[in-house]
Amino acid sequence: MEPELGEEDVGSKAWEPGMLARQSGVSMDDDLNRSQSRLGFLDMDKEAKQDLIDDKEFDIPQVDTPPTLESILNETDDEEESFIPEDPALLNVEAIDVHSCDTSSLASSDSGDRVHKRKKKLPDAFSRHGSVMHHSLLKGISAQIVSAADKVDAGLPTAIAVSNLIAVGTSHGLALIFDTNQAMRLCLGSTAVGAQYGAVSALSINSDCSRLLCGFAKGQITMWDLAGGKLLRTITDAHPPGTAILHIKFTDDPTLAVCNDSGGSVFELTFKRVMGVRTCESRCLFSGSKGEVCCIEPLHTKAELRDHPITHYSLLAMASLTKILVIGLKPSLKVWMTFPYGRMDPSSVPLLAWHFVILQGALNPMLAFCRGDVVHFLLVKRDDSGAIHINKQKQLHLHYDLINFTWINARTVALLDSAEKLHVIDRQTQEELETLEISDVQLVYNSSHFKSLATGGNVSQALAFVGEKACYESISSYGGQIFYLGTKSVHAMTLRNWRERVDHLLKQDCYNEALALAWSFHEGKAKAVVGLSGDPKKRKSVVADKIVEILLQYTEKALRKCPEQGKIQVMEQHFQDTVPLMVDYCLLLQRTDILFSQMYDKLSENCVAKGVFLECLEPYLLRDQLPGLTAHVMKDLLLHFQDQGQMESVEACIVHMDITSLDIQNIVHMCWEHRLYDAVIYVYNKGTNDFISPMEKLFNAISAPINSGKSLTDEQVVMGNKLLVYISSSLAGRAYPLGDIPEDLVPLVKNQVFEFLIRLHSPETPQEEEVYPYIRTLLHFDTREFLNVLALTFEDFTNDKQAVEHQQRIVDILLKVMVENSDFTPSQVGCLFTFLARQLAKPDNTLFVNRMLFDQVLEFLCSPDDDSRHSERQQVLLELLHAGGVVQFEENRLIQLAERAQFYQICEFMYERKHQYDKIIDCYMQDPIRKQDVFNYIHNILSIPGYSAEEKEATWDKTMQHMEELILLCPSKAADLVCTHFSSHLEDVIGKLKDPLLVLQFLRSLLDPRDGAHVTPEVLQTLPHITELFIDLMYQNDPEQVAPLLQILEHYRLEETIQIAQRHNHHETLAYLLEKKGDVEAAFRVMLMRLQERLSNLTSDSVDSPSFKVMPNMKDLEETLTETILLCERTSDTLNQQQREALWFPLLEAMMSPQKHFTSSSAQMYSESLKTLTMQVLNSMATYISLPSILQRILQDPVYGKGKLVEIQGLVLGMLDTFNYEQTLLETTTNLLNQDLHWSLCNLKASVTRALVPKQDYCCVCLQQYKRRQEATDEIIVFSCGHLYHSLCLLGKDCKVEVGGQSQWICHRCNSTNKGRAGRQTVTDVKKGRTTSLAQVRGTSSRSSREEAAKKSSTDPILDPQQLQAFQHLCRLYKGTSRLALLTELCRSQSPEKSSSYYASYGGIATSSVFQNENFQLHLAPPPYLGD
Repeated sequence: MEPELGEEDVGSKAWEPGMLARQSGVSMDDDLNRSQSRLGFLDMDKEAKQDLIDDKEFDIPQVDTPPTLESILNETDDEEESFIPEDPALLNVEAIDVHSCDTSSLASSDSGDRVHKRKKKLPDAFSRHGSVMHHSLLKGISAQIVSAADKVDAGLPTAIAVSNLIAVGTSHGLALIFDTNQAMRLCLGSTAVGAQYGAVSALSINSDCSRLLCGFAKGQITMWDLAGGKLLRTITDAHPPGTAILHIKFTDDPTLAVCNDSGGSVFELTFKRVMGVRTCESRCLFSGSKGEVCCIEPLHTKAELRDHPITHYSLLAMASLTKILVIGLKPSLKVWMTFPYGRMDPSSVPLLAWHFVILQGALNPMLAFCRGDVVHFLLVKRDDSGAIHINKQKQLHLHYDLINFTWINARTVALLDSAEKLHVIDRQTQEELETLEISDVQLVYNSSHFKSLATGGNVSQALAFVGEKACYESISSYGGQIFYLGTKSVHAMTLRNWRERVDHLLKQDCYNEALALAWSFHEGKAKAVVGLSGDPKKRKSVVADKIVEILLQYTEKALRKCPEQGKIQVMEQHFQDTVPLMVDYCLLLQRTDILFSQMYDKLSENCVAKGVFLECLEPYLLRDQLPGLTAHVMKDLLLHFQDQGQMESVEACIVHMDITSLDIQNIVHMCWEHRLYDAVIYVYNKGTNDFISPMEKLFNAISAPINSGKSLTDEQVVMGNKLLVYISSSLAGRAYPLGDIPEDLVPLVKNQVFEFLIRLHSPETPQEEEVYPYIRTLLHFDTREFLNVLALTFEDFTNDKQAVEHQQRIVDILLKVMVENSDFTPSQVGCLFTFLARQLAKPDNTLFVNRMLFDQVLEFLCSPDDDSRHSERQQVLLELLHAGGVVQFEENRLIQLAERAQFYQICEFMYERKHQYDKIIDCYMQDPIRKQDVFNYIHNILSIPGYSAEEKEATWDKTMQHMEELILLCPSKAADLVCTHFSSHLEDVIGKLKDPLLVLQFLRSLLDPRDGAHVTPEVLQTLPHITELFIDLMYQNDPEQVAPLLQILEHYRLEETIQIAQRHNHHETLAYLLEKKGDVEAAFRVMLMRLQERLSNLTSDSVDSPSFKVMPNMKDLEETLTETILLCERTSDTLNQQQREALWFPLLEAMMSPQKHFTSSSAQMYSESLKTLTMQVLNSMATYISLPSILQRILQDPVYGKGKLVEIQGLVLGMLDTFNYEQTLLETTTNLLNQDLHWSLCNLKASVTRALVPKQDYCCVCLQQYKRRQEATDEIIVFSCGHLYHSLCLLGKDCKVEVGGQSQWICHRCNSTNKGRAGRQTVTDVKKGRTTSLAQVRGTSSRSSREEAAKKSSTDPILDPQQLQAFQHLCRLYKGTSRLALLTELCRSQSPEKSSSYYASYGGIATSSVFQNENFQLHLAPPPYLGD
């Protein structure tokens, strides 16, 4: 591999094989040939620093003492590690390639068809980069190879080497030498020698093309003199016999070469000539017994770089099946780097390639190596001490497997994948430039040599597997060309120069792509550029001429290819696809001379093309990117848009044109006719330097309707707005609608505009016209905007005498026009005086305004007799005060007038100036619009710092005075205010309220948490009577809401609240309060009394009331009964049996007693309903009262004890059904638990007795076969996850922990893989019994230790650690109450000695039973089916 430098190759001569290429149809540019011999343009290919990877992150660590070659040879794990099968459990599923796969045949003379994967569809870069590579067949050489095979039985080609000559080896042992003209110069060897030595398997030509080394399939090596074809050496003892020569390479030293045989060994060959005798000494550099090398590549340097310090080391890169090595052959053998692959596809081919590149301003060699789909780049540097450092650069990740890697130049590489697709890639950007299919080459593969078939196939399986895709000796590169050896032909791949790439696109009518590619050459953004040299300006000039040539061709083609017939839309679309692109590139090149002359003249022949061309100019014209627009084109452009009715486009174009060369009169007439006012102003300004005429025209258009009092049309409003903007721009020195007025004209234009505005009369003065018509018209049109224009103008004025006179003159005219005229509204007058106040407030003010005018304006605005426009007048006066007009008035008089006119905002403004914040509260309270804002104002005054204590105190007092009004205004906001600032005076606030309903609203907002109150608990604890007052008012006004309110209120006294409830006779809340107090009996009596009252009402109303009136009473009865039952249930858990009976039996008696007094007619109406309610009581009390006691009480009843059992039959049967249901549920639960326990114990037994099967036969720590370690204390440990370890290896990883006083192993790989993940196994988890991996130990120790272990296991009745661990894991899977506790509870409840008192003691069991636990749950899922 020849090193190359930058984008061009370094140090090649005017390469003679270029003649070879031209002979077969390749025309290479002379610039390429010349540039290859120059070093002057190396800086053109310097790599950008941002493309580099951080050296600290990717530098290969330096060591004090580099490893020796012997130490590397003695490594024991290289060969075996690559053949250890992957553990599927350890694979990262996310990294598995999921691309679709298919098969394809690869032509080969040796190894036949091969199966390969296509991992991703190839992107097509043709549209961006064109055709980068030129593929040519060397017909002369190909024909002579075929002829030699037929005529002299040379055999098929097997290897190729290229320098200034081309050498092709054949399968019958011949070497054919061709010159640059494809003429055969030599035929080395003979078929007889070929029969003895086998096929030529490797070739190498030295740097001066004087020697050829041939390696053969049976291991021999020959050296030939290329000048005369003489055999110089035959080497048969350089390496072990019976192995084929895979590679043989000359180094830069002609007396030194290296070879690689099929045994995986690498040898150094030193050629000497002593006393006229040629000898060869061999030295083993790498032994294949410790790791097979299948690729070698020495670093070659050209003559120009022989002084580079790296060349003195004679570096050699070697690729074995497991690692990459870089060694130095000189001055002594030394290993500079080893780089392991990691796990790779065994069939992937290791590849190596050197090249010189410029990186960070230094020229150094870079080694590219890959195996599979990732290319690594290593930069080799030498420091001042002589040490070599190798730094890893950015990787190249691919979607296909590589079988060849070739440098074309420092930035461009050619990659051949296993599908025989050639990928041309830019190394810096990693962008794929082109993809070529070269399967028709029928590439020769070197598989038979890697399998060493000629010597009996005595190679390793791994090397033979790699050789399936090996084509090392079939591809050779030299001088920027790549040569591919086919079974019957030789092919060459060359980078096209930039002209060829562009012309290639033009031949295919891809003009758009050709222009884009040429522009990328022009801007220096193209990739793989060849043939562009010199300084950037010259290169741009050359490319620009080519682009102009393409544009002219494109123009002719567009006109020639235009459809002559069909719809006009088709023609328009045709030109829309071509003409804009031509215009774009002409303007990018700034060649408007070509655009408006040759191209426009040609396109004008077609009216459609002409129209499209003119429309393309508009966006450039609007961006002022169209210099040199000729008058002819401008005229055509305006006429075209006018004919199309696109007058907006006409106006937009005019204001960006230099119209001095056009007919101004016609343009003005056209613009005024079509209402293009911006264009009219622009033409007058730019064409004639007339700034006043457009103003007069616009004034005349809007003055008539304004003077007559008519409303303006939309068109007239637009004209008036344009007039204001035009005046503002002119007075500011800016051109309208864009740009700037020339500096020498600015003072003149300003004076002209001012003189125009202050004219006493217009030129055509009607008799009824008032004075100062222009200012009057603008004031009527938009007073505020016109005054803003004047204000901006006054800002820009200098304080010279003329400017001051103009300002004073304008102000006097404004006052005369507006004050002496009643046509203006208060808002317009206020705008004027606001404008004046702002001008007078300036520090450098020179204006004079009579103060009496301000007093008149104040009287006018504050007139109490005029109620119209009240808010408008107040707003105008407020703006006047904010603008500085307050200094023009006497403050007390201003406040007096504002109060009389009810201008509360004015009063607020004045009080705030005097810091009388308490009076501002009165302003808010009197202002109906802003009343609600008073709360925020008070809060800000009292809470925001910056106000004095006296001011806050005055505000606080004023707020207390208005407190009742504030609460009446908004109780919720008032409550928030009181909570924040008046909580300590809560009683005083309530005392100010006279209306009880208002007190209720205030307290509801203050105390009810649902309304968002924020009173501190400390305040409410000290004032409980306030909460009780709120409850009392709720009883009076909303008694239904008292019950839920009591549940959320906290700060009230129970005794006082109970008295309030008794006073209002509210049973529900009274019972709740008594229960909260702890007096359950009293609460029950209240609820029972209420229930009896409802029952009494029901029986009394049933006689005289119809059924639809009795239904509400029945509903009330049901609600009362439900509340009473809930009270009994809440309290029964804390009572003994006697106390429960005292609760439940009176309730049962209360429900049954009314049934004794029913007549037969009434019994039919209520019997079913009351029986249902009675049954509800019985069902509820059965949980707390034993069933015999309930039956005994019912039978002792005087009514039911006299033979009327039929009436209670339904009650008794219902209770018995409930008992039967509960008994059945209990039995079913017991059976399920028994089955669950039985299945769990069976599963546990099967788990701890099942044998464990390892997934591999090597230790996961040392990666050695388990049989190879024979230490006396070593054991084999297998985990349930399938991982296998030596006990000593596992002990060294701290994977033995103590659990419960016993030692226990944990899986190292599972523990390290899951470390840091939530919920996964750690050492801490193992100590807690949470591991899920069981371990079995197979001892390899002495017999005594096994007997001791057996004796221990036979005498120790406890579970071993693994069984205990599994049992704990099983318990966690079924976590909850233990089975033992459940069974104990069930046995206790059903034991014979307790069965007689079961129901009597039910309540006691309920309180202590595990079934009553709130976390109790049953795992009732059926156990899985256990097969045989």
